Amino acid sequence: MKAILTAAALTATALPAFAFDPADMNEAEKAAFGQAVREFLMANPEVLVESINVLEERRLADESKNDLLLVENNRDAIFNDGHSWVGGNPQGDVTLVEFIDYRCGVCKKVNPDLEKLISADGNIRWILKEFPILTQESDLAARFAVAVQQEAGPEAYKKAHDALMESRGPVNLESLTQLAGELGVDGKTVLNRMNTEEVSAVIRKNRQLAEQMSVMGTPTFIIEGEMLRGMPADGLEGVIARARAAKQG
Repeated sequence: MKAILTAAALTATALPAFAFDPADMNEAEKAAFGQAVREFLMANPEVLVESINVLEERRLADESKNDLLLVENNRDAIFNDGHSWVGGNPQGDVTLVEFIDYRCGVCKKVNPDLEKLISADGNIRWILKEFPILTQESDLAARFAVAVQQEAGPEAYKKAHDALMESRGPVNLESLTQLAGELGVDGKTVLNRMNTEEVSAVIRKNRQLAEQMSVMGTPTFIIEGEMLRGMPADGLEGVIARARAAKQG
């Protein structure tokens, strides 16, 4: 409704100017003006649709500009925080950052395609940021993944990440202990680390960054300077191509 009213106002101001200043209208003139606007919109409803489309384009443009500023102002925390897993091609010419939640159905759904894209491209630096926001199981899974990385290194983390993304079962201490065994890491050591300050600090910093970046859902992607709140319907290939062209240009 707000968009429609705003669009109507834009349409009204686009009409040919009257001979008098609208600010000086008396009540009769205001009523006549309002009726004229109404009759025009009823006769030309496509104008209202066009106005709404213009408003939406302006809103998206403003969001894009704001996102560019957010990325620029938080570059170190986004791309070089020192605690997030870095994979793909660590020397790649384009960096893709992903905020993830292991209980996020969309994250799980897009993960295989994302893996294929990064593997096929061969020149993408991929950074994963644990951002558990959905359930208590989200927090357990994220803590487990971070603890595995701190105890056993990045290769073990990636295996934990893959297993958690593929899992459709519950996440609890029993299932995580079993997963630790499958990964070849000491389950007791990893589970003990999950509630340490070292692990909590990683998740806390990621949440602070997400708040600064106005990230409120998963998956959220940052590809160089562009932020995507969800997976685009046509995938990430076009965004990566734009980012690469911009850097080369």
